Amino acid sequence: VQPVESGGGLVQAGGSLRVSCAASGMTFSTYDLGWFRQAPGKDREFVAHIRSGGTTYYADSVKGRFTISRDNAKNTVSLQMNSLRPEDTAIYFCAAGYNARVVVSAPSYDYWGPGIQVTVSS
Repeated sequence: VQPVESGGGLVQAGGSLRVSCAASGMTFSTYDLGWFRQAPGKDREFVAHIRSGGTTYYADSVKGRFTISRDNAKNTVSLQMNSLRPEDTAIYFCAAGYNARVVVSAPSYDYWGPGIQVTVSS
């Protein structure tokens, strides 16, 4: 199982970007899915999560600006990012976990993508 992110890049502050993640080799619809990010010199932090049943959770720093969604037919999870800020600059990782117990905690997830760069210029 190897999730793979796509869609990152460079955007100006206030702009929008959508990152997606495709995963195969798993019963995708039964997994909880999350997005984390890691900025240079900082620890990996939780961004957003969507349960297999569709319930979503967001970090306070992105609530109201980011939206996580999933398409079980296509085995993909996406993160729509609006009103981007320079502090959103980071490598974004998608993750999949079966019945993730603590959605904000990285060890709750079993599979990780390699990450994709998102850069927001001021």
